[in-house]
Amino acid sequence: MLPGAVIGWDMTAALSLGTALGVQPLAMAELLPVLEAVMVVKLNEQLETNGDPHVSP
Repeated sequence: MLPGAVIGWDMTAALSLGTALGVQPLAMAELLPVLEAVMVVKLNEQLETNGDPHVSP
């Protein structure tokens, strides 16, 4: 993570979560990269608009 920006997900954690939820590994391999890319863009847009709630002004 960069200060004030998201650059990606912890894929080990994402795969573990998917496994715990019963998602098939092939589905995770296909879907996680796409989901990560969209979420990174959207989270960074939100940070740009609202600021980082973990950083004091």
